[in-house]
Amino acid sequence: MTENSLPQSSPTWWRGAAIYQIYPRSFADSNGDGIGDLPGITARLPHVASLGVDAIWLSPFFKSPMRDFGYDVSDYCDVDPIFGTLADFDALVKRAHDLNLRVIIDQVWAHTSDAHRWFVESRASRDNPLADWYVWADPKADGSPPNNWQSVFGGPAWTWDARRGQYYMHQFLAQQPQLHLHNPQVQQAVFDIIRFWLDRGVDGFRIDAINHAMHDPLLRDNPPAPDDGRTRTRPFDFQIRKYNQSHPDIPLFLEKVRQVFDGYPDRFTVAEVGGDDSDGEMKAFTAGDHRLNTAYGFDFLYAPDLTPELIKDALVKWPDDSGTGWPSWAFENHDAPRAVSRWAKGNDADAFCRMKMLLLACLRGNIFLYQGEELGLPQVDIAFEDLQDPEAIANWPLTLSRDGARTPMPWAAAAPYLGFSNAKPWLPVGETHRALAVDVQEQASASLLHWTRRVLALRNGSPALRIGSIAFLNAPEPLLAFTRTAGEERLLCVFNLGEAARAWRPTDAADCTPLLSAGDVAAWHFPAASALVARG
Repeated sequence: MTENSLPQSSPTWWRGAAIYQIYPRSFADSNGDGIGDLPGITARLPHVASLGVDAIWLSPFFKSPMRDFGYDVSDYCDVDPIFGTLADFDALVKRAHDLNLRVIIDQVWAHTSDAHRWFVESRASRDNPLADWYVWADPKADGSPPNNWQSVFGGPAWTWDARRGQYYMHQFLAQQPQLHLHNPQVQQAVFDIIRFWLDRGVDGFRIDAINHAMHDPLLRDNPPAPDDGRTRTRPFDFQIRKYNQSHPDIPLFLEKVRQVFDGYPDRFTVAEVGGDDSDGEMKAFTAGDHRLNTAYGFDFLYAPDLTPELIKDALVKWPDDSGTGWPSWAFENHDAPRAVSRWAKGNDADAFCRMKMLLLACLRGNIFLYQGEELGLPQVDIAFEDLQDPEAIANWPLTLSRDGARTPMPWAAAAPYLGFSNAKPWLPVGETHRALAVDVQEQASASLLHWTRRVLALRNGSPALRIGSIAFLNAPEPLLAFTRTAGEERLLCVFNLGEAARAWRPTDAADCTPLLSAGDVAAWHFPAASALVARG
């Protein structure tokens, strides 16, 4: 087992933390099979530590048939051989802790793989010990599915199984059967999994799709969703998901999860929450000190434009008061298109990325950086024949492939496959990433990589940015202006999110001392995609 030996441990280390997401398949390949692995990650951890982040979040590396690339788990307590072994994981944790990085891992409790031994036994009969560990239901009289629920990836959320003569529920792929998390035995099995990883020194969990984890036991039909004018590419989009997700018992289950975590000092929980009422659910999941520490939604991940309204609307929902939880924010992740490709528009991409990185670091809450975001990587256009994403393949060409944000990390511009591997990778490398490779940016002191280090150093050294309150100021669009305050420290943060220069002088400008600026900001004149952080 690996002990949690981080120095200066604090139960609130996570408040204001910067967390770096690693997608293991695409980070670094150590054994030449074209797929990233745990030893590859371990070897590259010094790069991550050099950024100034507090923790890494590893997307799933558990044993899996990889129908949904690890989010279909067949063994929660083992490493899939393509990624390595449990010994490799222990070595990763030790190396991370030696570098003062905490380790957060993904947990998927809404469903398992159909290859999981629990499901194999559950589907064998209606009276075996695990018969009620998944969501099973009889067909209607005409043999059709029990209700009208639809899966996220397209088609009914039910698949027929002749072994039991029943349908089983799945909110995503048919190979991802829904766990019956209302069942106390299933909950206990989840708690055992939590303890397994915390005992190995894991510092926290990112909980995937938690609002999908419980269903309405009465199996009532979902009502139709009103047409809001958006393109509907899946049957899932035609329903209000009233009964197949967001069950009111989920927060009560999370209280039990927290009780397990409370037996381990200094550990951390963050939920991923999507859907039409994500804000309300995030607050419910993080209420008080007896549920999760924080949650993040999709406020920015699929937004087509970066605007002052977008930022304000998201952050004002999380006031700095005792009754509201602590938020987390991400501009990019493994499921969403790269932010620079969505938002830069007519701006210079490098200038935009500098402004965007400084903006992220100035937000109140935890911040997540996705691998390659420190390099300014754009989205890669993946040809249909190279697609791996099951949702994109099923809905081609109307669903944007997630693969374009999952391409191999570019470590060395002149190396085969950009230094990710010495064999053909599982996804094509992005040729547009060659000039942005780590080795190129390391050699250029003015690169975005070095800028990211400066930005995170500013955040880490500032209580106002790390944990302070936020107050928005009246500034002409497309300028975004706010203050961050903690104790005696007050910082003014101004960002030009537009494509044209703007001038604006705050009323207390004479008292401001510039600390860091992106772009050629001078005399309160803000070029396109520029920013300023000043004290005072």
